[in-house]
Amino acid sequence: MSEVARICSDLIRFDTTNPGSGERPAAEYVAELLSGAGVEPVVFESASRRTSVVARIPGDSPEALLVHGHLDVVPAEPADWRVHPFSGEVEDGCVWGRGAVDMKGTLSMTLALVLDWARRGVRPRRDLVLAFLADEEATGAYGARYAVTHHRELFDGCTEAISESGGYSVAAPGARVYPVAVGERGTAWMRLTATGVAGHGSRPPADNAVAELCHALSRLASHRWPVRLTPAVAALIRSLEEVLGERIDTDRLEEEAERLGRVGVLFAAQIRNSANPTMLEAGYKVNVVPGSAVAHVDGRFLPGHREEFLETVDRLLGPKVTREFVSLEEAPSAPLDSPFFEQLCAALVAEDPAGRPVPYVMSGGTDAKSFSGIGIRGYGFAPLMLGPDLDYHGMFHGVDERVPVEGLEFGVRVLDRLLAAT
Repeated sequence: MSEVARICSDLIRFDTTNPGSGERPAAEYVAELLSGAGVEPVVFESASRRTSVVARIPGDSPEALLVHGHLDVVPAEPADWRVHPFSGEVEDGCVWGRGAVDMKGTLSMTLALVLDWARRGVRPRRDLVLAFLADEEATGAYGARYAVTHHRELFDGCTEAISESGGYSVAAPGARVYPVAVGERGTAWMRLTATGVAGHGSRPPADNAVAELCHALSRLASHRWPVRLTPAVAALIRSLEEVLGERIDTDRLEEEAERLGRVGVLFAAQIRNSANPTMLEAGYKVNVVPGSAVAHVDGRFLPGHREEFLETVDRLLGPKVTREFVSLEEAPSAPLDSPFFEQLCAALVAEDPAGRPVPYVMSGGTDAKSFSGIGIRGYGFAPLMLGPDLDYHGMFHGVDERVPVEGLEFGVRVLDRLLAAT
């Protein structure tokens, strides 16, 4: 088994489900590997067992590049999986388990490269700051947010960063497309509350909080958000037109996304805001009308469209439903007309001459939001070559998550080209 696959398997075997018992064992494993490579780790906790690790590899330039990722994973139900989600088994040429793609596979590539550099005596051109963080799968309050607030000095000199959700291959006719993320949608996780008159369930309804909340959620869920073509997504579509050799009709982007399949997924969720109800809580007995009802909504907004999003949400909810934010984070962006973006693309093409890098905006969110707040420009770049039968997006938070061993090895080579030279 290659070193990167072994590290990936080891990391998956640490159950770092969030919420759960925390990231400490995985963080200690990471710190031990870094120490063994001669890199001094800084280990800190924001709360009991909510552990992060940051280390700096000195280079020859006062500027620094941040490489960050998260140690936590979302829950997994073993009965639904072909293999146990925390086994880290290697089967059919893939490492299986929760976090293989999101994102312990990427962490393993970084760690394998650091160990290889230690053996070869490689020194990067500029400082590299490596961050292995807690709590990305929640709000980041115990991870990236805590790190930039309480350990800001660890990131001194960092001007750019790379992390998850970019640099992976997507099969296209005659080419492999590699989306390199230059931004992501903003996050507005909301707690909605409706209040009414409590009473007996057999009486005529007076002011039913459950009904009021359901009506509001129905309006929100059925709303057709208008298409908004942001500059980065427009650049993606122009690039895809060049790769595919055909026109993409920007007046029918929803239909075009469906027609183009996995290539269309790259812009399907990035052309509009969204608000999905995800949790409901109300009542305690069938014959009692409760005095309040609560719901949670996962809201996402395009760069530059936060106010439009919030105004629309308030209008749809109506005056009887209040909202408060569980998490509100701006939509970060990084320049695609920059030398660093060109270096990211060049590193991919050097290892895959058939690769066609394109700019990309993530539909979800990452810790890049926290680092953007301290002036670090974040790019989604976790290089990974995938076979045409593997659905990268489908494995995020999905069942039977797995990553090809050859894909991990490809990623180590790409990172070696990038990080040793930039």
